[in-house]
Formats: sequence, structure tokens, C-alpha cells
Amino acid sequence: MAEVINTLTKINELAVNDTQQFISIAENRYYESLDAIVSRICKNPEIEIVLLAGPSSSGKTTTANKINEKLAACGHKAYTISLDDFYRNAKNAIINEETGKPDYESVNSLQLDLLSAVLKRLVEDRKSFIPRYDFESGIRTDKAFEIELEEGDVVILEGLHALNPIIYSALPSDALLKIYISVSTRIYDDEGHVLLTKRDLRLVRRTVRDYQFRSSSVENTFDMWDDVLDGENKYLAPFKYCADILIDSIHNYEPCVFKNEALELFKAVEQDSVWYNETQRLSNKLLRFNTIPRDAVPQTSLLREFLGKK
Repeated sequence: MAEVINTLTKINELAVNDTQQFISIAENRYYESLDAIVSRICKNPEIEIVLLAGPSSSGKTTTANKINEKLAACGHKAYTISLDDFYRNAKNAIINEETGKPDYESVNSLQLDLLSAVLKRLVEDRKSFIPRYDFESGIRTDKAFEIELEEGDVVILEGLHALNPIIYSALPSDALLKIYISVSTRIYDDEGHVLLTKRDLRLVRRTVRDYQFRSSSVENTFDMWDDVLDGENKYLAPFKYCADILIDSIHNYEPCVFKNEALELFKAVEQDSVWYNETQRLSNKLLRFNTIPRDAVPQTSLLREFLGKK
């Protein structure tokens, strides 16, 4: 697998002098990870359920879809199921005792009995209805769809809690492939100090994505971030090393692409905002990177999950 380029000088040099090659190296590195996963599934026909977990803005959704596409190209039909569709209806939400607010990070925020029943039917009966959750109304809709598994078909179950044994303990272990994806590389300055942490990179991704797709302001995204990280520490980190495969979703050139997008959003944060200093901290770091225009990002890139297709 290609080396991860994670120093400021090298990133800036390649961003200016060899942009397309720099992008290609990062994209190919990610796709090599997916090819290895698909190869493993194809060589092990007993694998029927892929459990894909990772923290916020790690690229779970795109990765699940791309594994799905690659399996289809190899003659294996795959179905992607999001754990988000198993959230409890809002009126039955779990309440965080400390904050008094709904706790959407807890594994118990999912309707676990329904999830267990669906997975059991898929394994035993080879078919089941899959619910759909509407986040605007806070309820599961009547738009459930049915999937029926045939020989060689694979289910990809993706979500924050996919590696929690509560989710899969009743399933046959030889039918499972467990994957953990996250940004697992830091970016360093020329003195060897951490310039952008793994969480910094994910926060920049999420800020841009939330604005693009969820009409969420910077302040709103930052307001939620501590709760998101707390949930990851409680409900995801303990199960990271249950995974059979770890994927590092960093794309080395991403600070150069997200730079202008994020700086424009951070600029709108007023000085009296509680998040002004944090946005200034990230702005000062991003300003040190040379710019790569968003148009240079391939339409098939994982980064398009955050940037959009335009």
C-alpha cells in the first residue's frame, strides 16, 4: 500500500508541483483497502454480513456503498443497511441523565429488539423488511423495503455501533466480517509537531458536510461535537480492536481541498461566539496549506461525501 504523506512541506510541495499524481496516490491507497476487503469476501463464501463501524465523518456511508459496488462487479449482490434506520421514535428517545437531552450516541438509542429480529430473519429466513427512519419527523416511516438474500449475497450493516457485540452476538461468527474505519493519521509540521489531529480532520470534514447537506451552521456543528466525541469514546472506542480490518480514511491532500471551504465558514463566526477561538485555531492551521480546488477532487472520491458532487 502507498505511503501516507503526512508532513506539511511534502503536502504543500505535491499540491503545487504534482497535484494530479498527489490526488491519485491518496485515492488509490483508499481503493486498495476496499479491494482487499472485497477479495476477502469473495474468497470466503461463508461471509454474509459485513459490520462497518467508525466515528463521525470517517466515511462510513461512502465506504459501505463502494464495497457494495465492488461486490456487485464481482457477481455478489450486496445490500447496505444503516443502523440509523433503527433509531427509536423521538417520543421514546433515551434521555441523557446529565444533560436532560435525548442521547442519540448511546447504543440504546436504537430499537435493539427490532434490529435483532431483522438480523435473525436475514440469517435464518434469508429475507426481512428493513425499516426507514425519517429524521425530520423523528419516526420510522411506512417506506420499509424487503430484501431477500440468495446464494452469495452480502449484507453491509454500517453505523457507529456496528462493532458492539450487542448488535451481532446472536449471529454466527463465521458469517461476519468486522471493519473499523476512521481517520487514523495525523498531519505534522516541519518541526515534527502535530499540526492537525485526527479529530481536527474529522471536524473540518463534518463542518463542511453539515453546512452543505444539513443547513447546519458552524456553531451548531461545534455545539454537538463534544457530545459526538463523548459518544465515540463510550460506545465505539472499546470495540475498535474487535475489527478484523482497520481502514485509514485519510486522503493526504484533503486539508488543501477543505481549506477554502472551511475558512469561508469559519469567517462567519463572530468574535463574541463561544466558538470563535476554536475556529481561529483551525483557520490558522489550514492557512498553512496550499490550495487544491474542489474541482480537482474526483467525483468518485470519498471526500465527495463531505464536499458534494458540484
